[in-house]
Amino acid sequence: MKFVHWLAGMACAVSLAGAAHADSLKDAIKGDHRTPAYAARDQYRHPEETLNFFQVKPTMTVVEIWPGGGWYSEILAPMLKGKGTLYAAHFPAATEVGYFKRSRESFEKLLAEEKDVYGAVKLTEFAPGGDSEIAPAGSADAVLTFRNVHNWMGGNNEQAAFNTFFKALKPGGVLGVVEHRAKPGTSREEMGKSGYVTQDYVIELAKNAGFVLEESSEINANPKDTAKHPKGVWTLPPSLRLGDEDKEKYQAIGESDRMTLRFRKPKS
Repeated sequence: MKFVHWLAGMACAVSLAGAAHADSLKDAIKGDHRTPAYAARDQYRHPEETLNFFQVKPTMTVVEIWPGGGWYSEILAPMLKGKGTLYAAHFPAATEVGYFKRSRESFEKLLAEEKDVYGAVKLTEFAPGGDSEIAPAGSADAVLTFRNVHNWMGGNNEQAAFNTFFKALKPGGVLGVVEHRAKPGTSREEMGKSGYVTQDYVIELAKNAGFVLEESSEINANPKDTAKHPKGVWTLPPSLRLGDEDKEKYQAIGESDRMTLRFRKPKS
């Protein structure tokens, strides 16, 4: 009888922990601190479903790669605050690239001005192919990267990036990848130009680094997207690189078709 009561207690504790996790994520997504323009993109980026798929929990140590303006940081920071840790591995502080510099400075300002939300965030940097430390080696439960793989291909640094992620993760840790998805057979050159990367190539990069593909999801898929546009992925929202030219057409397509992949660092 005692054993039965113990099992019931354990089941209740697991249920409560799951509920707390769900509430923490939902509260972060619905928070008043979120930028309205960012929240409007939830219909395309599916943050609740995506972070649940990546098995992110409030007690974890999470590394977000190149958070940019903080779209996912707005959700991850309050979700992890107090119980977990968020490392924001942003662009290098010493960068000479104008966009990188402006983006990092804007992010630093966000952290400084809204300490009630971002006060616990640990700002690091990520330079693919460099020796920057995104987090102490073997310390992270999860490394997350959203729509970044194509950015590293210009400098032939995509494999080095995945190697860095592997080093930062604990054995058994998760690598979560969301990326614009090219059609199978797309050349590497075209991937670099268009911003779309084949799913097979991303899986190859991860496996080369030592990861195991655990599961793929169609959470962020968009069957309306042909991945063939005059200005690549930037033709579509939110960039709309063509301006008013065929604007309604591209708005009707919506944001890009994206792969969502969960990899695991082997425990041994």
